Amino acid sequence: MSGIYIHIPFCKQACHYCDFHFSTSMKKKEELVLAIAKELQMRKSEFETDPEFSGVETIYFGGGTPSVLTSEEINFLIEAVYSNYKVSENLEITLEANPDDLSRERILELSKSPINRLSIGIQSFFEEDLQLMNRAHNSAEAKKCLEEATKYFENISLDLIYGIPGMSNEKWKQNIETALSFGIPHISSYALTVEPKTALNKLIQTGKITAPKDEVAQEHFAILVEMLEANDFIHYELSNFGKANYFSKNNSAYWLGKKYIGIGPSAHSYNGISRSWNVSNNSIYLKSIQENKLPNEIEILSTADRYNEYVMTGLRTIWGVSLDRIETEFGNAYLEYLNKQAQKFLEDDLVFIENNILKPTKKGKFLTDGIASDLFYLNLE
Repeated sequence: MSGIYIHIPFCKQACHYCDFHFSTSMKKKEELVLAIAKELQMRKSEFETDPEFSGVETIYFGGGTPSVLTSEEINFLIEAVYSNYKVSENLEITLEANPDDLSRERILELSKSPINRLSIGIQSFFEEDLQLMNRAHNSAEAKKCLEEATKYFENISLDLIYGIPGMSNEKWKQNIETALSFGIPHISSYALTVEPKTALNKLIQTGKITAPKDEVAQEHFAILVEMLEANDFIHYELSNFGKANYFSKNNSAYWLGKKYIGIGPSAHSYNGISRSWNVSNNSIYLKSIQENKLPNEIEILSTADRYNEYVMTGLRTIWGVSLDRIETEFGNAYLEYLNKQAQKFLEDDLVFIENNILKPTKKGKFLTDGIASDLFYLNLE
């Protein structure tokens, strides 16, 4: 399976918690759309030379806020994929969108385009949370867009954030209940984290906002898992819950170590042997593409890098970490190391082994990233 991720680096305004690459100036939007189409053309050979390539199976518009593009611009970029790549029949095309961009007219437009999956950044249904995060939409827009989107799209995901300062358990439950009331088949939910160079970090340092508390986030996570599983959602990745047949194909491919190409400023690519990333600067990206140069850096992954990545992604998913694969792909030294490092987590009932697959227990799920970092092999080579 192969996917194409397209990064749209524009937002109407900056959310306080966000550290992704974006610009709030739309001046270079048209130029950048043309450059993204050109990069798609420049990189088509990357899949063509892969003997396992059978066609692009996912296109994912991320950002930034991809819904700031016009429908014509979105269709133009999808056409650029079709023109340059072999495409699978059951292509999943996801557009990340914000509620303030999803008017009834816009949803209707998108429903007539090749887009067949929406990922909507709701984050919270409460006004005070949206204001704290500096979201561009309000609570009424969040509900209205879901009301309209569910009329035209079957495959919808929404994002919710937990651990927000001042959010009680009761309020968090209400957020989940509101999301469930729309019959959405997929929910992605993340703890509010404080990244170093964000407005949120500055607001906390100056005492204007209290810092998120880990114990509150852990309680919210437990509530989330319990409520969604009771409503037939499968907790298939640490932050992702889907009804049967509604897992994100794009994200599942990342977690299963499949190959993908990242297009646009700051986008990352992975081919199983190396990882590359484009420059996080719109002007430099544009200039490079116009000069027929790919504005990226490449890192060849060592065996230890690939092992660490597999452990990190595997532990986060229902597929777990296959001990057979560790031995076959990375060697006996890695398997012995993993078994040794995992022992304390097995004894503390944070992980378990079933059918020779290592997985976190219910108790260990929230601590997955910390557990994974203790299983990393940092100096084997």
